[in-house]
Amino acid sequence: MRFKLKTLYLLGVMPLLLSCKSNGSAVLPQQKMDYIVGQFERTLNETDDPTKIPRSISNNGDLVTSGIFGWTSGFFSGSLWYLYELSPDERWKEEAIRWTEILEPVQYVTNDHDIGFMINCSYGNGYRITKNETYRKILIQAATSLSQRYNPMVKSIKSWNRKKSWDGKTIWHYPVIIDNMMNLELLFEASKLSGDPAFRNIAVEHAMTTMKNHYRKDFSSYHMVNYDPKTGEVLNKATVQGFADESSWARGQAWGLYGFVVCYRYTGNKRFLEFAENIANYILNHPELPEDLVPYWDFDVKNTSLRPEWNYEPRMFKEIPRDASAAAITCSALLELGLYSEKYGKGYIIKADEIIRSLSSPTYMDSANNKYFILNHSVGSIPHGAEIDIPLVYADYYFLEALVRKNRMQQNGNSYKF
Repeated sequence: MRFKLKTLYLLGVMPLLLSCKSNGSAVLPQQKMDYIVGQFERTLNETDDPTKIPRSISNNGDLVTSGIFGWTSGFFSGSLWYLYELSPDERWKEEAIRWTEILEPVQYVTNDHDIGFMINCSYGNGYRITKNETYRKILIQAATSLSQRYNPMVKSIKSWNRKKSWDGKTIWHYPVIIDNMMNLELLFEASKLSGDPAFRNIAVEHAMTTMKNHYRKDFSSYHMVNYDPKTGEVLNKATVQGFADESSWARGQAWGLYGFVVCYRYTGNKRFLEFAENIANYILNHPELPEDLVPYWDFDVKNTSLRPEWNYEPRMFKEIPRDASAAAITCSALLELGLYSEKYGKGYIIKADEIIRSLSSPTYMDSANNKYFILNHSVGSIPHGAEIDIPLVYADYYFLEALVRKNRMQQNGNSYKF
């Protein structure tokens, strides 16, 4: 193992390495920051193979990993880059580089829309911090690969290849999921780095199409829209990981919010800003949003008028699972949106601060049953029976991103611009 600090940590003599303190400000108390360090120490002591990338934990608490082509593969290295920003210790940078560069082959992937997650969260953060020229080229190549999934007739990037829906009969010819909004940042950044407007144009078209077809009048989102690839016609709308086709899947709402904030950052188009505000207001004003602002895995899970296509039993859970990952994504997006929104900006930042306090409370940050990750109580896909009420690496990634963003804002009097 590269990390040999387990004994020191257990003996309680490990140095206090992580502090968000800068110019007198602190995002979290030192005790919480030390906890975060300890979780990373344990994870890195557990695995020394960057091809086995931390993703979650098993039912018995063991570390669960994925390969480099799994959609979550970029989040752990991205988290290490954020950790390096919070605590400029060179060893975090060294580990971030090591876990990033194992993903080099992913830049050529054309059969998966999640290349944006895999490459932008890893190499994107790496380039932002190091300005490594090789990283820049990889980002551009990854955007080139992602662009091959764009259909000018549909004006969207295809999420999955042709597949069957829940009923085993309906064919999704050209499925586009709301998650895909998160991959646009890679395209925008590639245009910026290369000077080629083609990537940016694809991102804008995809966002416009998503605005038109994915959202209801109340700014709740469908998870998946199925298109005819020859005509661009909408064939049907459904969910995959949410409660029902007409429900509002919590992480999907967060993905959309974050994605449209990014679109405004790169374009300055007020339509994107207003759309993001409307999504944020839908989330924050939803009557089923708990007081701690960590949502149930679906906002409509209590709606008895909705009938899921999957085998749902109302009493399958003693308590409705929360999704800390949706809260973390929303939190990070609100911090950025708060800097742009003249109408609601201060309120968004206040709500983001409340989410940080909730997620850093013992309810969500406790190592009793979680030795490797920061946050507990996230949800992967309840309809698939996968990753229910457990830690997930992307929850940690967006939580750390929120801490980095908040730290920058404190340093700059809430005037920081992305």
